[in-house]
Amino acid sequence: MFDFGEFREALLILISTPIYVIVIGAEVLFSRFHQHKNYSTKGTVENIYLMLLNMGLDILMRIACLFVLNYFFRFQFIHISNVYLYWVVLLIGQDFLFYLLHYVDHYCRFFWAVHVTHHSSEEFNLTVGFRSSVFQPLYRFIYFIPLSLCGFEGKDIMFMYSATQIYGILIHTKYISKMGFLETFLSTPSHHRVHHASNIPYLDKNMGMVFIIWDKLFGTFAREEETEKVKYGLTENIQSHHPATVVFHEWKNILQDLKKPVTLKHKLMYVFGPPGWSHDGSKKTAGQLRRDYFSKQPSKKMLKQ
Repeated sequence: MFDFGEFREALLILISTPIYVIVIGAEVLFSRFHQHKNYSTKGTVENIYLMLLNMGLDILMRIACLFVLNYFFRFQFIHISNVYLYWVVLLIGQDFLFYLLHYVDHYCRFFWAVHVTHHSSEEFNLTVGFRSSVFQPLYRFIYFIPLSLCGFEGKDIMFMYSATQIYGILIHTKYISKMGFLETFLSTPSHHRVHHASNIPYLDKNMGMVFIIWDKLFGTFAREEETEKVKYGLTENIQSHHPATVVFHEWKNILQDLKKPVTLKHKLMYVFGPPGWSHDGSKKTAGQLRRDYFSKQPSKKMLKQ
């Protein structure tokens, strides 16, 4: 039997692949022509193998994801009959739930240990968009269960996620400046450069995939400032391209912290608290770093649109 859902996914791949080839090729050539050194062989290979690991796990999890989403679809309490409204609401709802997923990935160390691979590159280019959080497919679909309950089919939810991922990849570039009016409601390359920054004022900001409105509503928005040039990577870079180190380094750090002679409450905080939390103040969270930074330099507090 013909499966239109699978046809849409295949069509999405057929459309997006040549787009990726063209824009990445153009960015590589432009970078080399102007000697910007935005691409390195090791960095690009690293991004590719992380993408392949994520993609393989995503494929393995696909049946389980569809099963769970379709199971909860049976209990839907909303039905949208208008096809145009259906897809618009799905786009907005899915983007909001991705924002929640992304927020938890940044504020809970257990999930940050998964997501940190996407942020560990000290480069910023279109291939970084493919630098996936390898184990995220194991739990990502759980965040989309509310969409099933709201009357959206599993195959439509997964298709919308794939479609918005295309946009999310294309905003990983230094070569598009600010985009005027679009900056007010869309996640743009400027907003996403901030997201990948290790500068203290920019930490854990701009987590929307398509829309930036969630960040503005919930206080996680920061504007890219000319006076605060973006530095990419982590606050403490791992200095390694070894696959195991790139994927598992934060898990190793968690295990080391769990060996400390501390209370059970502190051990739980080392696993599920915000990244950088420490029982003795030897390390600091992004929030603590920002408070210290702005208390010393109040004039540099980030402006909001």
